[in-house]
Amino acid sequence: MMIIFFRTLIVYFTLLVFMRLLGKRQLGEMELSEFLVASLIADLAANPLQDIGMPLLNGLIPILTLFCCELIISTLTMRSIRLRAFLFGKPSLLIDHGRIMQREMGKNRFTLDELLQELRAQGVRDITAIEYAFLETNGKLSVLPYESETPPSANDLKVSVENCGFPRILISDGRLIRENLQKSGYEENWLMKQIRPYGGKIADIFLLTVDDASRVYCVRKENDP
Repeated sequence: MMIIFFRTLIVYFTLLVFMRLLGKRQLGEMELSEFLVASLIADLAANPLQDIGMPLLNGLIPILTLFCCELIISTLTMRSIRLRAFLFGKPSLLIDHGRIMQREMGKNRFTLDELLQELRAQGVRDITAIEYAFLETNGKLSVLPYESETPPSANDLKVSVENCGFPRILISDGRLIRENLQKSGYEENWLMKQIRPYGGKIADIFLLTVDDASRVYCVRKENDP
């Protein structure tokens, strides 16, 4: 029993380290080669866990080989546009000035129902309002509406808007994040004044944030029923 436990821990942390080395882009968006690697690794990782008689190293070496291949391919495709286009393909134009490109949809085996579903997910009701729509190499649909269909910005309206920056989390689920408190330029005494109307205890605060304009957002923990 303990052998299975330790083998599982070794395989888990090995995969965790390798996936971290691949970078955040591979974790969020998977290209074809990355999908193949993930599928193969799922099978390879299960073998040393199911078969105790198999040496653990025999299961880790194929996984390491696949990760090395993926790292090499990622490095080469970053330097070569032709290789990147060959392995991952190019974005396909599915809508051109409000006109559906039926041949491109057929080449990519992208059905009309799938197209309409993606448009609805992005809040698009009228296809004629779309200037371009690209099917990216990762399978996502990028929709570019006409300029006249985009919401006006503050610059378009000639309105001055205060830049409040990004709110920093100072308290998360009853825990004080001192690093963010120091970066915000505030002291703990100031923080205690902010939470005084909510009970005055950090442990009772579910979330507290502050932005560059000193705007504070605070939520008290809900009482358990």
